[in-house]
Amino acid sequence: MKKYIGLIIGIVAFVLLIAGAGVLYTQLSEEYGTGQNLIVNKEAEGAKQEGNPGESTQQEAGKEAEAVQESETGQGTDEEESEPEKVMAIDFTVENAEGEEVTLLSMVGKPMVLNFWASWCGPCKNELPDFQAAYEKYAGEVDFVMVNMTDGARETKEIASDYMEEQGFSLPVYYDTAQDAAYTYGVYSLPTTYFIAPDGEIVAGAQGMIDGDTLEYGISLIYNTAE
Repeated sequence: MKKYIGLIIGIVAFVLLIAGAGVLYTQLSEEYGTGQNLIVNKEAEGAKQEGNPGESTQQEAGKEAEAVQESETGQGTDEEESEPEKVMAIDFTVENAEGEEVTLLSMVGKPMVLNFWASWCGPCKNELPDFQAAYEKYAGEVDFVMVNMTDGARETKEIASDYMEEQGFSLPVYYDTAQDAAYTYGVYSLPTTYFIAPDGEIVAGAQGMIDGDTLEYGISLIYNTAE
C-alpha cells in the first residue's frame, strides 16, 4: 500500500515539476495562496492574521455588498462550500547520525520543518544559515528534519556530515540512503521544504531556496510565535 501511495505521489510530482510546481501542490493549491515561492494554506494564513488590522473599510464594504447580492440572487445559499481535506504527511524511513532507522511519523508531535537538501546543492547551502538560526531560536519548540539526499555516489553520509561540521551547523541531519523519503515525496528538485503542524498536516511548502523571512513566516503558520 505504501509503495502504491508513493508511486501516485511520484507521478503527480513529476507532472507538477514540468508545470513549475512541487509535489503535493495540486492538493494544496485549491486553498492556498502564494508568498515568494511558498505555497500556504489560506485557512492557516487566515487564522494567523485573525484579529490583526489591515483590511480597509472599502474592502469590508465590498464584501458586505457581495453578501447582499448573493442573498438577493440566491447564489451561495444552495449548498455550503465543502472544506478541503487536510493534506497529511506521509511516512518514510531514513537513518540518523548513528545509523539507526527513524520514521517521519515517529517525529510528528511538534511543529516540524521538513527540508530536503544536499551538500552539492548551491541553493541548499545558501539557505542553511537561516535554518541554523531558526533551529537555535526555536530549540525544543520546533523540530527540524533535514533530510539529506544520500545517494551513495555524489552524496554520502561522510560528505554531508563533514560539510555540516565544517560549517559549524548543528541541525539534525537524517540520511535518505534508501531514497525512501525522496521517492515517497517525489523530490525532484532541491531544496524542498514543508511546514508540518503538530497533528501531521502539511500546511505550507516551498520548492527552491527560501530566505529567512519566508522561513519565519512558514514557522509562524505551524507554531504560535506570539509572546
